[in-house]
Amino acid sequence: MNKNMKTIETEDKYCIPFFKKTQISIERGDGIYVFDENEKQYIDLTSGWGVTCIGHANPVITDALIEQSKKIIQNPESGKTYSPSRAKLLQLLSTVLPHSLNKVFFTNSGAEANDAVIKLARKVSGKKNVISTINSFHGRTISTASATGQSSHRDKYSPLMPNYLFVPYNDIEEVKKIIKNDVAAVIVEPIQGEGGIIVPSDDYLVNLSRICNENDVFLILDEVQTGFLRTGTFFCSSPFDIKADFMTMAKGLAGGFPFGAFAVSEKVAQKIEIGDHGGTYCGNPLGCAVSYAVIKFLISNNVEENVKEISKMTFDYLHKIQKEFPELIADIRGKGLLIALELANDKITSSIQKNCLDNGLLINVTHGNIIRLFPALTITKEEMNKSLVILKTSIAKHSKNDA
Repeated sequence: MNKNMKTIETEDKYCIPFFKKTQISIERGDGIYVFDENEKQYIDLTSGWGVTCIGHANPVITDALIEQSKKIIQNPESGKTYSPSRAKLLQLLSTVLPHSLNKVFFTNSGAEANDAVIKLARKVSGKKNVISTINSFHGRTISTASATGQSSHRDKYSPLMPNYLFVPYNDIEEVKKIIKNDVAAVIVEPIQGEGGIIVPSDDYLVNLSRICNENDVFLILDEVQTGFLRTGTFFCSSPFDIKADFMTMAKGLAGGFPFGAFAVSEKVAQKIEIGDHGGTYCGNPLGCAVSYAVIKFLISNNVEENVKEISKMTFDYLHKIQKEFPELIADIRGKGLLIALELANDKITSSIQKNCLDNGLLINVTHGNIIRLFPALTITKEEMNKSLVILKTSIAKHSKNDA
């Protein structure tokens, strides 16, 4: 008997159909592996869209959940009372965040964090306009959808929030043309994630930071997808000399627990007033305990080195596949374990994805022809190699040279 079907039928009956769902029902996970209700095993190269950064059912998360839930889950008066769990996390975050971003507030998601910093940037600066980039993605609230530079995520929700200006990504000259137009902030992803893993030039963020500083405009770094070692350093912007005023975080921040945050500079913090922002569940002790455990794990287990080693191996392997099937693979790009495989056209992508699924591999497809690989940061060389062999086999089936 197919145990998955009852779950699938029930969800299809009662769930609002926001997603075109993969027809499997996942019951449990273990590291990079997940299992459906019939105990069929899959390798997960999506990590819940970049969330389960230390793998599924990691004991450090389970232990943190159990230990903290036995104490308290939600504080009385929520954020208006102090929490040792929150204080521990704040102290640990201070060791990995840029020194200039020394004040933090916790949210429930990346979209909520982006929504909050846009609101605060306008309030603190007294200016209205926010510059965003074409092809960006910043969330699904009405404000962050309005800030997203993709028509598919914007146009059907009219009227959108006003005062967003869009420039091409990785184009400093276009920013210069409009930055004096009552601009409160520039919001940017260090690498455009949902937009197809678009990596800018090495000097892009540095120049953007300089221009913002020269024009008294806030710089917002959206590190929701790129943070917490996803690209090989704690934040994608870490290696650069950047003076950001806001940074948003989520996804890898708590390893799968719904949790987000934003950090601000002292300059911004001094102008924030009581009541400017808040939230019932923001910084709840349970989420803080999990996030602390995840970050501590990332630091203590030298995950940064693993990301760099697996990344090099993966890119080497993918470039070999590209040379073997140049008519199918248009581009390989990314950084760390945020990797894009761009196919020459979108006609074969769904077939490759289905073939991978049939052979026990879960991959993510965005923009029709881009396969996005972002596995758990703890994946081993053997596990990644096994995954890439399945992917290569699925691609090879569509080669003109395939007999």
